[in-house]
Amino acid sequence: MMKYKILFLLLFTALFAQAQKKNYAVILPTDSESEIIFKAANVVPSPRQLRWQKLELTCFFHFGVNTFTGNEWGTGKEDPKIFNPTKLNANQWVKTAKDAGFKQVILTAKHHDGFCLWPTKTTEHSVKNSPWKNGKGDVVKEVADACRKQNMGFGIYLSPWDRNSKFYGTDEYNDFFVKQLTELLSNYGRIDEVWFDGANGEGPNGKKQVYDFDRWYRVIRKLQPAAVIAIMGPDVRWVGTETGYGRETEWSVVPADNLDQAAISSNSQKSINFKPTGDMRGDDLGSREKIIHAKGLVWYPAEADVSIRPGWFYHKDQNDKIKSPEKLLDIYFHSVGRNCVLLMNIPPDKEGLINDADIKVLHQWTKLRDDIFKNNLATGAIISSSNGIHGNALLDKKYDTYWTTKAKDTSAVIELKLKNKSTFNVLMLQENIAIGQRIEKFELDYWDGNDWQKATEGTTVGYKRLLQFNNITTDKVRLKILSSRLNPTLSEIGLYFQPETGNDNAKEKK
Repeated sequence: MMKYKILFLLLFTALFAQAQKKNYAVILPTDSESEIIFKAANVVPSPRQLRWQKLELTCFFHFGVNTFTGNEWGTGKEDPKIFNPTKLNANQWVKTAKDAGFKQVILTAKHHDGFCLWPTKTTEHSVKNSPWKNGKGDVVKEVADACRKQNMGFGIYLSPWDRNSKFYGTDEYNDFFVKQLTELLSNYGRIDEVWFDGANGEGPNGKKQVYDFDRWYRVIRKLQPAAVIAIMGPDVRWVGTETGYGRETEWSVVPADNLDQAAISSNSQKSINFKPTGDMRGDDLGSREKIIHAKGLVWYPAEADVSIRPGWFYHKDQNDKIKSPEKLLDIYFHSVGRNCVLLMNIPPDKEGLINDADIKVLHQWTKLRDDIFKNNLATGAIISSSNGIHGNALLDKKYDTYWTTKAKDTSAVIELKLKNKSTFNVLMLQENIAIGQRIEKFELDYWDGNDWQKATEGTTVGYKRLLQFNNITTDKVRLKILSSRLNPTLSEIGLYFQPETGNDNAKEKK
């Protein structure tokens, strides 16, 4: 009986400790470096952030009056009558995205031109004054319905910059914007992501707007509490470029100079509701050197955005300029494979369809990924680790189970004896980020028959890390975790073979 009481107490203590984890930590002036590292290791994603990071692939649909004018940034003076996508088929958009492996789509409900893809009550610059469906159409509704039908996440992009609104540049504009936001968040079911960019140009009155982001965040939290707010928001940050490439060392736990005890005390939520400030575009955001000088730490993961075409809106003359399947694969390895979510733009054309040229490339890209990742060559391996526990979790295909170390060990060696001698050139690792992001440095070695040789090495892992290296043939490998913030927690390990594609120009040299 005493044994069961002890087990129950240990389980209760573990569950209680997990429940206390938050997506932020305040650093006190009296904290030592080891105390700061301990806090960093225990910062975890909020439920909405964790759901978002598990998506891996999300899709942008840039669509609007720019599709018909050929512009990338509209003027706000467009005649709504130019908007007439006679064959618009939102189900085709969403199916195209789903077939390519995307789990969520984001629609540009309003771009900088101010033209609204729903029949808003806030302005006449919208689909209600277009010939499409005699002014009775609603693009937002059609995409939202298609996502529900096909079990896909749905998000909206609402441009803060509005080159049409007469209110832009005045206090009234924030009220105007809240009305638009409220319509979108109230009338289309569940919204999974709200995407703001930072564009802030002059309005028709020649003035720039002071955006009331904090107010907008409160509206979103009230109306759509499960939605992540990106990239000018508290949940998701911009990776810093529009190339689709993430950092080689990508920490999701980063400093927040505006996070202190006073800020937390005024915040009634369990997760932060204001955008962390500080440099979020450097090569090093979350190393020990960065976090030990911070006032606070937050879980603030990166989204890497890129367009499949040179532009963000559809242009017919770019039909032969679509990124190659090999280039998209390289982007995948350096975004999803570097602890980012990849947001790829696939713009519908003037007819209201995803163009056949884009679909062809997406099919080829999907096949490249499937050919690599369909067969984990580590499956069935015998796993051993002198100071590790739950080794079988590394190959059970269950993200929530994980291997970790005994006691407080922050380094370890995991050896895998493969079922057969195999040739591979890709390593996949996943940390259980629900526990925290902890691994700082690791190395993969292989047995050449006489000695251990290094195959590859890396720094951060996070939700997913993918590393490519020269072909290796062996039946024995070992993963050395050289440094970690507290006990490392690995969910999965994979060894894969990537065939030659014959298109070396697709890879961006790093």
